Amino acid sequence: MSPEISLTQTPANVRHGSNIGQPLTRREGVLKVKGQARYAADNHHHGMLHAVMAVSSIARGRVAFLDVQAAKNHPGVIEVMTPANRPPLAEDPDAKTNPFMFRLDLLQNDKVRYANQPIAVVIAKTLESATEGASLLAPRYEALSARVGLDADESFVPPAVGIGNPSEIHRGDVKAGLAAASKRIDAIYETPAQYHNAMEPHAIVVVWDGDGLSIDTPSQGLAMAQGRIAGLFGIAPNKIHIRSPYLGGGFGSKGLISGPQILGILAARLVGQPVKLVLRREHMYGPVGHRAPTRQTLRIGIDGDGLLTAIDHHARTVSSTFDDFFEPAADASHTLYASPAISTSHEVVRIDTGTPLFMRAPGEATGSIALESAIECYTQGAARFGWSKRPFAPRQTLDNAGLLVGWGVGTATFPALMFQAEARAAIRGDGSGVMEIGAHDMGQGAWTALAQIAADGLGLEEVEFRSGTSDLPDAGIAGGSSHTATAGMAIHNAGAAVIAKLADLATGDERSPLFGAGNAGVTARNGRLFRRDDESRSEGYADILGRAGLSEIDARGKGAADPAAQSAYAMHAHGAVFAEVKVDPDLGQIRVTRLVGAFAAGRVINPRMVRSQIYGGMIWGVSFALHEQAISDHRSGRIINANLAEYHVPVNADVPSLEALMIEEHDPHVNALGIKGVGEIGVTGSAGAVANAVWHATGVRLRRFPIRIDDLVMPP
Repeated sequence: MSPEISLTQTPANVRHGSNIGQPLTRREGVLKVKGQARYAADNHHHGMLHAVMAVSSIARGRVAFLDVQAAKNHPGVIEVMTPANRPPLAEDPDAKTNPFMFRLDLLQNDKVRYANQPIAVVIAKTLESATEGASLLAPRYEALSARVGLDADESFVPPAVGIGNPSEIHRGDVKAGLAAASKRIDAIYETPAQYHNAMEPHAIVVVWDGDGLSIDTPSQGLAMAQGRIAGLFGIAPNKIHIRSPYLGGGFGSKGLISGPQILGILAARLVGQPVKLVLRREHMYGPVGHRAPTRQTLRIGIDGDGLLTAIDHHARTVSSTFDDFFEPAADASHTLYASPAISTSHEVVRIDTGTPLFMRAPGEATGSIALESAIECYTQGAARFGWSKRPFAPRQTLDNAGLLVGWGVGTATFPALMFQAEARAAIRGDGSGVMEIGAHDMGQGAWTALAQIAADGLGLEEVEFRSGTSDLPDAGIAGGSSHTATAGMAIHNAGAAVIAKLADLATGDERSPLFGAGNAGVTARNGRLFRRDDESRSEGYADILGRAGLSEIDARGKGAADPAAQSAYAMHAHGAVFAEVKVDPDLGQIRVTRLVGAFAAGRVINPRMVRSQIYGGMIWGVSFALHEQAISDHRSGRIINANLAEYHVPVNADVPSLEALMIEEHDPHVNALGIKGVGEIGVTGSAGAVANAVWHATGVRLRRFPIRIDDLVMPP
C-alpha cells in the first residue's frame, strides 16, 4: 500500500488559482509531531528478530578469530553470521558496473579494510541479546599498520573526480597571469573529514517471502536501491518492494544502498525470519560514506584594477584502498569568478578508511570555503546586513562587552542539476485527481512541494498524492539539489498529458460545450476545462468522463534535463551570505551572532520549505567553519569522536539570528517550471562568510578548518 497524504489543508493565504508559490505547511507535519509518521525502524513484524553488527577495532589486517560459540550460547541469540556461513550472493559485492556502484563489505572474507568495518552480525530475539552477543565475539586480529591522513602514502592523479569530472582542467596561461599580477595570494587550506550524522541512522526491516522481499529502509533513491538489491540476490526488481515514506535526514549517505542494509537482508535470509538491523551511532563512521579531508593550494593573481589575472586551485584528498570516490574540491573554481586563466587539478592518497562518498555539496562545500577565504570581496543582502558600515581594515570594532566584531561575506553557488524521473497522473470519475511517484522526503518538504506541483498540473485544489515506495514510478535520486526539479517536471508533464487526454475526449464529443475547441485549445482550472477563446464555455472533469463511460483516465510523464539547453547555458543557483561574528580577544572564543543570505534559485514552489532548506544549509556552513571534524587516531586508524557528544555540530545557541532573502528569478532554460535546487547552496557561501568574518574581527587569517580557539590565540 502506497503512503498517501491528501493536499487538503487550508492554505496560509489565498492561492489566487495556483498552489505553486504558496507557503503551505508540511502535509506530513501533524503526523510527525504526533509520532504517527512511521520511519523504517518503527516497523515491527510478527516473529521479528534483531540484528546487530560487530565491527572491526583495527583499520587494516584480518580477523584471526571470533568466539562464535560464546555469542551463540548467550540467552536469546539465534545465529551469528560470519564469512563462514553468510548466504551466497549472485553478484560479487566488489564488482563495479556503473559509476554509481560502490564496493560493499558483506562478509565476503576475513580481510579488514577500515575501522568500523562489519566483521559479523549477531541475530537474536531482542536487541539487548544481539548487542551482548556481538560483544562476546571478542575478535582477535592480525593487524597491520594503519595508513591515516593526507600524507599517509604516495599520491596519484585520479582519472576523474566526483562522478566522471575531469581531474584536471586548464584554460588560459596561469603562469603568465600570475606573473603579470600586481598582487598575489598563495595559500594552503585544510578541511577535515566529516560524517553525515543524520538524526535517523541507517536501518532496515526485512521480510523474505520465497524469492520476494518486503523492505522498510530509508532511501534517497528507491529505484537504484531496488536494482542493486536485485543484482546482489539474483531476483527480479519487481519482486522487491521497498517502503521509504520518511527519512530522518540523509545528506547523501542514503542515496545508495549501503553494506549494513544488505547485511540485514542477508541476516533475514539466513534465519528465515523477519529481521531488523539499525546502526548504532558509532557504526555510521565507516561503512556508509563521509566527506574526505582536503588540503588545497590556491594561487590567485589580481591586477591593479582589482580584476583576476589567474586562478590556480589544486586539491589533495584521500579515498579508500579498495574503491574510487575522489572529492572534487578544486572544481569550485571553474565557474564562480571570471578570470582569463584558470587551472584546477587533484591528487589522491589512498588510506585505510571507509570509502568517502557524496555529502551535502560534495566538492562545492570543501572547495568554496578555501576559495571564498582567499577571495573576500550583492545588493539586497548587503543592504539588509548593513555592509556599507563595515570598516575595511580588520580588528577595528569592539562591542559594549569588549568583544571583537567582524563581518564577512561569501559567494554561494550550486549547479542546477536534473536527473530522470517518471510520474503517473489520473483523473477519476468523480473529478478527483491522483498523482503517483516514488519520490523521497528527507525532511526537505517533498511531500508538500511535489503535491503542490501535482495540484497545479491537474488543475485541482486537492489531489491524492502517493509517494515513497518502490512500486511507484521511478522518481530518480534525491541528491544534488535536483529532486524538486526532476520529480516536479515528471509530475508536471504527467498532469499535462492526462489533461490533454481529457481535452481530446471533450473537444471531440459533439455533446460537450467544448466540442470543436481543438485549435483554440482549453485550460484546466478548479476541476473544469475552459475554452481559451471563450471561458463561458466549460465542463467539469466528472461530466466529461461520465459521458465517455470511463471511471478513470491516466497518463505518464517524464522529467529530464534538456541536453540542448545544458550545452548552451551554464545553469546554477547563486547567492551571497553575510556573517557577523564576535570573538573574545583574550580567550579566542567565537560566536556567530548574525547570518543574512540572499539567494536566487529559480522558481520557488513553496517559500516556507525553501527558507527551511536555506536555513539548514547556512547552519551547516557555520558547522563547517567552526565545529565539525572527525578526529582519527593515527595509531589505530579509528575515529575517536564517533558520537554526537564529541563530533560537534551547532545547536540553537550557536546560531541566534538567521535571515534568508529569496531574490525573484525567472530562468526559462533550466526546465519548463524554472526550478533550481536549494538543498546545498546555503552551505557553499556560509562557511566562507564565517571564516572571513573571523579574519575581519581578529586580523588573523586561518586556513585550517574548523577554526579553533588555539589557532586564534596562538596563530600557526
